[in-house]
Amino acid sequence: MQREAKTVSDYLDQVPAERRAALEQLRARCRAAYPDAVESLAFGMPSYQREGRVEVAFASQKQYIALYLMKPAVIRDHKAALKGLSVGKACVRFPAPERMDFALIDRLLAASRDSPDAPC
Repeated sequence: MQREAKTVSDYLDQVPAERRAALEQLRARCRAAYPDAVESLAFGMPSYQREGRVEVAFASQKQYIALYLMKPAVIRDHKAALKGLSVGKACVRFPAPERMDFALIDRLLAASRDSPDAPC
């Protein structure tokens, strides 16, 4: 979804109301997992960067909410836990806010943060 947001707060103000609470919770969890990261918009979505590289990002797309972990090994290592979700190389797509498992998301964020792999 294309937006004219300048900040992450602007971005969240523009998402559909039925998704806003879940995305705000996702933002809070990204901030907690990456306290040393710079929060910004990169590629039109909320992103968390360390040393100038995006480590994690999320987006409200038309058909899903996407969490971009940027480290394919994290997705591979959690394949069983991600069963039933649409998963890409470094992305997890949640079809609806109520399908977001925040305990799983916390594990994914921690694994991504602690992974020695460089972001893709």
